[in-house]
Amino acid sequence: QVQLVESGGGLVQAGGSLRLSCAASGRTFSNYGLGWFRQAPGKERDFVAAISWSGGNTYYTDSVKGRFTISRDNAKNTVYLQMSSLKPEDTALYYCAVRTDIHYTYYAIKAYGYWGQGTQVTVSS
Repeated sequence: QVQLVESGGGLVQAGGSLRLSCAASGRTFSNYGLGWFRQAPGKERDFVAAISWSGGNTYYTDSVKGRFTISRDNAKNTVYLQMSSLKPEDTALYYCAVRTDIHYTYYAIKAYGYWGQGTQVTVSS
């Protein structure tokens, strides 16, 4: 059974940093793209960042460019999201996901077939 488990969320002051991790089990995802999404209360789940299977290509939503960095360790079946210069508007539940449908771009939520349960990130002003 495939399982994605996020960790690393928490409460941080504006300007601070957090590093999210997402460990996969049940199968290897070294040949799949991986992504991070976030969902704030009352809002839709939005794309944050993604990384290709090799790690050679990364994708970010405009609001996090220059502040967030996605990376992966295929040997550990883990994807990371390093978040710096955090802002109150980054507050959300953060989900990792596996891109299983290549007919959709990395930015599309429909591209992702496996999801974690989420980890809460709260940024105080």
